[in-house]
Amino acid sequence: MQILTYNLNGIRAALKNGLLEWLSSKSVDILCFQEVKATPDVVDLSGFEALGYELIGWHAAVKKGYSGVAIFSKIKPDQVIAGCSIPAYDTEGRVLRADFGDITLLNCYFPSGTSGEIRQSVKMTFLADFYDWVDELRKERPNLIICGDYNIAHTEIDIHDPVRNKKSSGFLPEERAWMSKWFENGYTDAFRYKNPDLREYSWWTYRAGARANNKGWRIDYISVSNTIKDRIVASRQYNDAVHSDHCPVWLEIE
Repeated sequence: MQILTYNLNGIRAALKNGLLEWLSSKSVDILCFQEVKATPDVVDLSGFEALGYELIGWHAAVKKGYSGVAIFSKIKPDQVIAGCSIPAYDTEGRVLRADFGDITLLNCYFPSGTSGEIRQSVKMTFLADFYDWVDELRKERPNLIICGDYNIAHTEIDIHDPVRNKKSSGFLPEERAWMSKWFENGYTDAFRYKNPDLREYSWWTYRAGARANNKGWRIDYISVSNTIKDRIVASRQYNDAVHSDHCPVWLEIE
């Protein structure tokens, strides 16, 4: 099973930028999109259907043109659940769950704190609440795959300039400490597990030619429960995909 996670920064913009044509050359079973910024009724989904995908879940934000996550799949899920039963996050379309046999897939869009102290506070509260919520879910569904835009670069190898960004949201000590705590609590960073020393990024600002100069951050992750860690076949990024300011991350798992 191959899973792809991709922050599209607007699904309609990504489609205009050739997303479907690019996907047609890939062998991906499940597509997890973040920041779709739309509701399905205003998006032409026929291209996904032509590629064999079914829209199995779409969790939009109450605010139009903001946030939102969606899952398209060639594999029929056992069930799909929108949200995490915490209204503050569910109104922003942050979490979408799909169960496939013994595996539970969570497609997540973590809040960003770059707009100021208020949203940074929201982000830190989300991290604490999400950690506890997933911990409870794991008691019922131990084999978890948690993919999406975490909006945090974990270690110095995951960011182009760790020194100048040490006080930047997304690379703050408390955010990085949360990531360490997360992975120490029984999850594996699939990309880093398979590529321990590889410097690749998944997001670049649109400013100052950052992508052309590869001045990026790795903030998109696929976490895998250690219970199924041995089933990871491969995990990489498609740095050539240019439909968004992010690039996709993929996981192949048995």
